[in-house]
Amino acid sequence: MANLVSFMVNGERRPGALKDGRVLDLSAAGLAAGADGDLLEIVRGGADRLSIANAAVGRWSGPDHALGDVTLCAPIQWPSKIICIGLNYIDHCEEAGMAVPTEPVMFSKYSTSVAGPFEDIPWYTDTCTQIDYEAELGVVIGTAASRVSEADALGHVFGYTVVNDVSARDLQLKPPGQWDAGKALDKFCPYGPGIVTADEIPDPQILDIGLTVNGEQRQKSNTNQMVFGVAELIAFLSRTITLMPGDLIATGTPPGVALGMKQPIWLKDGDVCETTIEKIGAIRNTMRALS
Repeated sequence: MANLVSFMVNGERRPGALKDGRVLDLSAAGLAAGADGDLLEIVRGGADRLSIANAAVGRWSGPDHALGDVTLCAPIQWPSKIICIGLNYIDHCEEAGMAVPTEPVMFSKYSTSVAGPFEDIPWYTDTCTQIDYEAELGVVIGTAASRVSEADALGHVFGYTVVNDVSARDLQLKPPGQWDAGKALDKFCPYGPGIVTADEIPDPQILDIGLTVNGEQRQKSNTNQMVFGVAELIAFLSRTITLMPGDLIATGTPPGVALGMKQPIWLKDGDVCETTIEKIGAIRNTMRALS
């Protein structure tokens, strides 16, 4: 299956797929879009909608666009939940000076945190100044999951995406410790460039992941270094929270974040973060400090 995307063309947002460097307009295949023209209804439609999309891409004869003529948007603009996992790479725990957790550490972002894969990321300097980056594998839920087993967990995944868990460390870590305050700012969850369906990535634990700032490599690892793998995370989360189609799980970041440096190099206005995951693609976001 091609990489599913949400894109803007001629002022209208539509669901699409990437194939041979072009964007196929799936709205022409009779696939209803979410309220914002995104991929939510395709995800909610499960195997039936995915089968239609697969067939349409395989024998495409409808409209398509050059990548340069469209704007890629966040795949799902208003997910019902964005659940994030902290301290999920052993060496990231070490650089943060924190113990390796015995169970997943959870926090949240919100739908207002969503930003597109190439969108600018703003913050107000009178609110926070210690802005950090975190490359993460994103998991998009395809079918409702409640109290599922680890063995069955991956069967509830629609696909995978690239996330940058942008963080304001001064808000997150100041006493008494407000993780959500530092994590859930508006547009602090850029993701995309699309969703690669789960059939294309049967094993999410063997993917190279990395992030550069202005072309300089800051993070470089593999998802095989996770403390808790994707299946284990879904089983754990679903014990207490029903995961719904379109929900996004950000699975934690490898080492190399600014917080782990002896002298942190915080992101500043104009910095460009490029986050890349093998088999999925890359997102690129410019940081914007506002006064």
